[in-house]
Amino acid sequence: MANEEDDPVVQEIDVYLAKSLAEKLYLFQYPVRPASMTYDDIPHLSAKIKPKQQKVELEMAIDTLNPNYCRSKGEQIALNVDGACADESSTYSSKLMDKQTFCSSQSTSNTARYAAALYRQGELHLTPLHGILQLRPSFSYLDKADAKHREREAANEAGDSSQDEAEEDVKQITVRFSRPESEQARQRRVQSYEFLQKKHAEEPWVHLHYYGLRDSRSEHERQYLLCQGSSGVENTELVKSPSEYLMMLMPPSPEEEKDKPVAPSNVLSMAQLRTLPLADQIKILMKNVKVMPFANLMSLLGPSIDSVAVLRGIQKVAMLVQGNWVVKSDILYPKDSSSPHSGVPAEVLCRGRDFVMWKFTQSRWVVRKEVAAVTKLCTEDVKDFLEHMAVVRINKGWEFILPYDGEFIKKHPDVVQRQHMLWSGIQAKLEKVYNLVKETLPKKPDGQSGPTGLVSGDQRVQVARSKAQQNHALLERELQRRKEQVRASTVLPGVRIKEEPVSEEGEEEEEQEAEDEEPMDTSLGGGLHSRLANGLPGGRAAGGDSFNGHPPPGCAGTPVARELRAFVEATFQRQFVLTLSELKRLFNLHLASLPPGHTLFSGISDRMLQDTVLAAGCKQILVPGPYIIVSSEEEKTSDVYTRMLRSREQEETRLTGLSLILFLLLDVRLWTFPPQTAASPDEQKVFALWESGDMSDQHRQVLLEIFSKNYRVRRNMIQSRLTQECGEDLSKQEVDKVLKDCCVSYGGMWYLKGTVQS
Repeated sequence: MANEEDDPVVQEIDVYLAKSLAEKLYLFQYPVRPASMTYDDIPHLSAKIKPKQQKVELEMAIDTLNPNYCRSKGEQIALNVDGACADESSTYSSKLMDKQTFCSSQSTSNTARYAAALYRQGELHLTPLHGILQLRPSFSYLDKADAKHREREAANEAGDSSQDEAEEDVKQITVRFSRPESEQARQRRVQSYEFLQKKHAEEPWVHLHYYGLRDSRSEHERQYLLCQGSSGVENTELVKSPSEYLMMLMPPSPEEEKDKPVAPSNVLSMAQLRTLPLADQIKILMKNVKVMPFANLMSLLGPSIDSVAVLRGIQKVAMLVQGNWVVKSDILYPKDSSSPHSGVPAEVLCRGRDFVMWKFTQSRWVVRKEVAAVTKLCTEDVKDFLEHMAVVRINKGWEFILPYDGEFIKKHPDVVQRQHMLWSGIQAKLEKVYNLVKETLPKKPDGQSGPTGLVSGDQRVQVARSKAQQNHALLERELQRRKEQVRASTVLPGVRIKEEPVSEEGEEEEEQEAEDEEPMDTSLGGGLHSRLANGLPGGRAAGGDSFNGHPPPGCAGTPVARELRAFVEATFQRQFVLTLSELKRLFNLHLASLPPGHTLFSGISDRMLQDTVLAAGCKQILVPGPYIIVSSEEEKTSDVYTRMLRSREQEETRLTGLSLILFLLLDVRLWTFPPQTAASPDEQKVFALWESGDMSDQHRQVLLEIFSKNYRVRRNMIQSRLTQECGEDLSKQEVDKVLKDCCVSYGGMWYLKGTVQS
């Protein structure tokens, strides 16, 4: 109300709609002529129009007496166009280019929203425009000059031939009757450019009389721009309700009305959806969502819907996979459709997608290359199948998108049994079509009532933990036996055997490795050095809950923590990879730009900065470094440091198997090169943004895993690893982008930012 009082109504103007010239009023625009140079005072020689096409041609005189006019050029153009002989068909009767032609083109095909306005005596009169035309100079006279030139050349060639030659012999003529034109051929002919040009040329020109701006006839015609019935009684077009008036101002375009779907497709309107029959509701929902638990489907359909009816309808359009419903292939690929990527018919696509769904009834994981090898479909089609029902995991494959719904399996055993029978029939069909070997098919446990055959992640962890506990005693005995053998054997002179107790931290790491059931990385970069890389012990780096991604409790909600996290997130969105020292430098620059008294001036410790980085979705990258191996005796020699420098250009030494244990037991020490920077070990830690939400996340994660095992890598190795992990060939621009974000190049090798040795 306050704003309305501050902005009072100054004047009210009556608006009238004049329709006397509604079907005859055109707006002419001259886009190649400035507004200050009008054609009002230039004589108009002729004017003509094709009303259906809204095509206008105007002929205007050229001032040949103007000092800027080149008379010789005008005579040359007239000679080229008309030739030496002048007749009635000549374009330039004065043998001089004394006129030019303007041809129109439509500026817009929809002029329903445009009108010409005339304001007079406090009233505004609007007349709708019939057309908006842009007039440009026409150069058709050049085409006529080319035609004259070709005629002269043809006449000269005909004159050179002999006139005394005998007439040619009579030739036999074969008469052929054209076949009747089919409907498809007629449609192609009607839509062709040649037919449209011919049709446009058939419309006759209507010649017009041109009246100047200040002519009395023009003044008389301008009166029709005023509404004749100013009383307002006849102006019923403007006496509308607000909604009708708004519809007149912004009418829906014919294209929008034509393209509007009958049923919701990409964006579902729940109000419109619930007006449809139950079977159509289920079909539309499943076609859009692709995979859905039964509980979610019931919540979308509403509480008043009977679950028995929904179960009966869902089985017509979907199949049960791991307790969840996946839309049937023939719903997504109707009978007469084909692949947009390869043009494969719908029958082949349905068979390939059924194979993918059947694979997910056997396991939570599917490898795309295996599917492509069996189905013989292109990569894009297989990727479409998998994206409907799975998500890709790095180094593992495609995992089913939803967790196993055991509650539905227990609650509806009859539906599960029926679906199991359907899958058995599909499996038999797939075995026949794809020649699958039955011995290689995964076997289900006896007594299983449905296509479950799955082991959850928690069950796998429990099995791995039990195996680790069983093997722990055996590993302890093996280690003690090897120690006794080393003590009893003859050792090298001057080398003492150093025995240290095994830390609880090491035991926890061994149990964790046994639980993961992965082969031990025996390389120096992936094993020993991970304890000391970037100044962080390996035990803390491996503890995901207490380190990567979880700050200390109680500090995340303070204003200082929020400001610090905002700075860290913004910085890593730009830099992607930073050492702690570089991050501290950028933070100090950020502090210098803040006003005095800001909350960040309260003091930020390195520990708090590191925790904020990890809480912001970043991870510490344990980059290995070059090593040499020196025994305890060699430490005392004076040439050890010289040998270390001589080995600088060599790759790090790799230890495997028993050699690694023996080096530890014999007190052989691992030496790194001398530090190349004055930064502390904590400041040399390397942090990287793990997920930024863009398309390069997967590529960047693969690259960071490479650098967790190698401190420098060649480009061809990076590109081959990216291609292997991502399952498709990456372009040079994509590889360059991920390298530019995370790495620097030096001496033909690529290093992670902050780890290159000076």
